[in-house]
Amino acid sequence: MTDVVQPAGDPQIGNLATPINSSGFTKALINNLPAYRPGLSAQRRGLEVGMAHGYLLFGPFAYTSQFRNSGVGDLVGLIEAVILVVILTVCLSLYSSAGVKKPIATVTTPNPPEALSTSEGWSEFAGSFLVGGIGGAAFAYLVFQVFKSGVFETFGNLAG
Repeated sequence: MTDVVQPAGDPQIGNLATPINSSGFTKALINNLPAYRPGLSAQRRGLEVGMAHGYLLFGPFAYTSQFRNSGVGDLVGLIEAVILVVILTVCLSLYSSAGVKKPIATVTTPNPPEALSTSEGWSEFAGSFLVGGIGGAAFAYLVFQVFKSGVFETFGNLAG
């Protein structure tokens, strides 16, 4: 009987090859995310990751805010999403100032990006994350306002 979980290199590091993390699908999915996609600068990585986070943070804050039934719930959701993006940017800046090393190659990500092996790369990533996060939250807010205002219903009535 063979073991399903095998050590990938030194077993003392804890880098294990499982059917999940060593499958072709998982490797293709993870390695095509902006954090690991080859050929991107640290700024481009931060911008893409920030846009995704800002866009996805707006909805939960807008719908679960204590102001959700008032007229300002969506604006409060935008403000809360921006505040969380700022907090996450501060955390990224603290991480970059802690003296980071090159990311460890694993079974799933055998070629980690070189741009994130220096504190300057992480600082560029954090700055772009802030810009992308605020932009993503603002874009989600604008999309929400368009759907909320019934613009598409108006166009539907004009066509019919």
